[in-house]
Amino acid sequence: MVDDKVVLVGVDGSKASYKATWWAANYAKHAGLKLQIVCAYSLPSYAAVSFDSTYTSMGDDNAAHADAQEILAQAKAVAQEQGVDAQTLIVTGDPSSVFVELSHNYNLIVIGNRGKGGLAERLLGTTSSSLPAYAYCPIIVVPYTDDDGNTMHLNNTISKVAVGIDASPWGLKALEIAGNLAADNDAQLDIIDAVPGLQGVADEDDVMDSYMEDLEEMLKPLREAHANLEIHKTIVPQSAVNALTKASLDHDVVVVGSRGRGGFTGLLVGSTSQGLIQHAAGPVYVVPRKYVEAEKSRSEGAIDSIDGVQTVAVESADSDKVEALEASIDPKHAA
Repeated sequence: MVDDKVVLVGVDGSKASYKATWWAANYAKHAGLKLQIVCAYSLPSYAAVSFDSTYTSMGDDNAAHADAQEILAQAKAVAQEQGVDAQTLIVTGDPSSVFVELSHNYNLIVIGNRGKGGLAERLLGTTSSSLPAYAYCPIIVVPYTDDDGNTMHLNNTISKVAVGIDASPWGLKALEIAGNLAADNDAQLDIIDAVPGLQGVADEDDVMDSYMEDLEEMLKPLREAHANLEIHKTIVPQSAVNALTKASLDHDVVVVGSRGRGGFTGLLVGSTSQGLIQHAAGPVYVVPRKYVEAEKSRSEGAIDSIDGVQTVAVESADSDKVEALEASIDPKHAA
């Protein structure tokens, strides 16, 4: 069964994943949802490089399991500092495949970005292994550092939401989700329609008016659902990646649809360094094509029993260790 009352966050021992846990805990708390923290590993990759930095002998499942429990203990403590008592899970298997499989059973998965050797590097490194391209539920990617390697500060509440819009089914679903997110948080919604090459064309004002009329037509269901929602709409003559990356500088979350392989996904999670996920200054909420296509039959697509999932009870990590960890993932919040 699909669990729509739970936010799932993946951890692997990297500071990026602990920051994702911090953000996911705050999101879950404000949304009235439960939080599950999952650590996934497979022995072949674990034997080469154990999670973030440690090493173990080939086939040493006991050591891998013990490390996973320690990672979960620290992540659980981070969540508890935000007032959230999370459930902890260990899953054996390749992380990319594990999270795609888990996405059948959840409505939202959160992962961190820019952890050296971390989870996002394995999940987002190439199009063929990218989670947003293949997931069956929305994915939120939380940044850890900026392009210069500086630890990034994130707000623990949502007051401004940006969404990239087009007329595709996943673009319209992104608009719906962004509207609900903004309404639930009493936040401002900024809608961005990126039209590269628009500037300088003949009859530019008339073309702009035409785009604005089309945009307003797409907004009708949203206005009916949320009559009091503060909405701002903008048409920008530049690429979607550039426009949304800029929007991430002063918005608490950016929502975007992904059509899967090629198209937006090529920009978002492909090999190019210019993708939105790789340069965003805040969390990116990706609405995958597969999620939109399967939404009507999601209950049928849920997996009753996913192999390798084990719920584990872990003690919270030492308070001094957690304090140091929080300072490393966001000094402003630790002050």
